[in-house]
Amino acid sequence: MNEAGVPDKSPDERLAERALRAARDTRLLRVGSGARRDTAAAFTALFGAARAVVVADPRTFAAAGSDIADSLRAGAIRSDPPILLGGDGTPADVHAHYEFVEELAERLSRTDAIPVAVGSGTINDLVKLAAHQQDRPYLVVATAASMDGYTAYGASITYQGSKQTFACPAPRGVVADLEVIAAAPRGMNASGYADLFAKVAAGGDWMVADALGDEPIVPDIWQTVQSRLRTWLGTPEQIERGEPEALRRLVHGLMLSGFAMQAAQSSRPASGAEHQFSHLWDMQRHPTHHGHHRDGGGAAASHGFQVGIGTLASLALYKYLLAQEVLLPGRDDVERAVRDWPTWEAVLEEIDERFEEEALRTVARREMEAKYVPPAALRAQLLRLREMWPDLRARLARHLYDLADAREALRAAGCPDEPEQIGLSRSHLRASYHQAYYIRRRFTVLDLAVRTGHMEPALDHLFGPDGPWPPM
Repeated sequence: MNEAGVPDKSPDERLAERALRAARDTRLLRVGSGARRDTAAAFTALFGAARAVVVADPRTFAAAGSDIADSLRAGAIRSDPPILLGGDGTPADVHAHYEFVEELAERLSRTDAIPVAVGSGTINDLVKLAAHQQDRPYLVVATAASMDGYTAYGASITYQGSKQTFACPAPRGVVADLEVIAAAPRGMNASGYADLFAKVAAGGDWMVADALGDEPIVPDIWQTVQSRLRTWLGTPEQIERGEPEALRRLVHGLMLSGFAMQAAQSSRPASGAEHQFSHLWDMQRHPTHHGHHRDGGGAAASHGFQVGIGTLASLALYKYLLAQEVLLPGRDDVERAVRDWPTWEAVLEEIDERFEEEALRTVARREMEAKYVPPAALRAQLLRLREMWPDLRARLARHLYDLADAREALRAAGCPDEPEQIGLSRSHLRASYHQAYYIRRRFTVLDLAVRTGHMEPALDHLFGPDGPWPPM
């Protein structure tokens, strides 16, 4: 309590206030038990006397949408009838695919109402992009702590077989009701924990990109995500039990990650190679296929669970690289790496060999064209890396989690920690290291391994008898 008898704000609340001031789009964040019943007050604070329309699916409408509609009525807010996506089928029929964006945008075009999205990842991304296409803001009421996209700039939507991030503003406001979040279907909050854990590996990738002059770290944005990350991740077993304070910390961590992406106008603060793995698996799981394309079946894992396995894949590769006291012992090693660097024509040939699907080949060609460097530029980068590796290696070792500790934390939170648990064989995971490298231009641990010539030796170890994924 302060001198006026008002409870002191928590470190997370103070950090959220600073992040809100820096955020480009979001102006309001309310986190608390029963917060859904105050949706009308949040809506009025943001939009005045505007008309509202609740957008949900049947499940999220039952979980919170009905109470939100009641709150809007009690607050004398003019409201259209709710839009229920998948109302003629089952909630599982609703996906973050562009055809659903088109359907929702058409329905919003018939009204001037401000959308109130009620749901988690899919509903939020669909409303985010559809509202933007209708040139209006929106409010989201979170029904699960399942991912960091609530407050992120951009919507992750599958379009023409490729998972793409469409530029569009984040919500004007976010209401997160801890009662609803605690009652979310089993696994959803664990999925959010895995997505938050990804910030460990993503931070390492940003450190590498910064050190090599590719993408400089912005200190304030870095602090928003990383300063309290270990606290947010520190009690995974409480996430599994649905304990309110642990969920509050998780919600703040996810929301602050989104605010950092808003401030950066990029996903770099919260996304690295681990998300490239997940995006790859999403793209391989085109709607015309069932389950993961290569392994032939099984229901799709959540975004967070895919990212969690991607995080372990990144940490395993980092562990191998950090075991090398010197990545490039001498000038001759640099020159050997430069001589072995493939020509652009060879890159195109390898893309054709690595990917069966033409849609993925198209993405890989586009992204590699953006990040391919000629031999002279590679030489300069590797010489710089050789000199700075001791310091960079020490800083990465302090920042990253040990692979065994990461697996234990994910298990304790109720997350998968083996690729088979999300429908991936070990051979598929091994192939994914190469494929994920090709599908995004962002510099990550994958690029570090490829450019230094360590990728194949690393994979031989990771999938060998003494690695984390030995032959079964």
